[in-house]
Amino acid sequence: MEGDGGKTVIVTGRDYMEKISGSGKFPYLVRVSWRYNALPDGFPDEADAELMGRVNDALEETFRKDKAAYLVAIYTGEGRRDWLFYAHSLAIFGKVFNRALEDVEETVPFEIEAQSDPEWSEYAEMRSLSYIPEDDEE
Repeated sequence: MEGDGGKTVIVTGRDYMEKISGSGKFPYLVRVSWRYNALPDGFPDEADAELMGRVNDALEETFRKDKAAYLVAIYTGEGRRDWLFYAHSLAIFGKVFNRALEDVEETVPFEIEAQSDPEWSEYAEMRSLSYIPEDDEE
């Protein structure tokens, strides 16, 4: 998809979240952002991309096991990576997030913001902008 600055933003979205989103148990949207020094195409250099991969793996592994929050989307481009989570509790999210990154030695300049989104409207918008449905023949 195209970002606000006109450059490509890669969107990775999670599918099959209807049961979780409809449960009402994860009402908080948490956006974890990392602003990086972008190459001319808006994407990270090799060193930042490698570190991002390790951070991403740590977050996915920890939250898959813990279920304190669900990682539902990742946006990368225009000098920024955003991880979007829906959390049950902001306090518990913070503890699990910090635990996930205990083994990452580098300092990462995260910006974290949270808001109430019990209807999962941010997730619905991401899906409407980026989802490609399966072909009818499949």
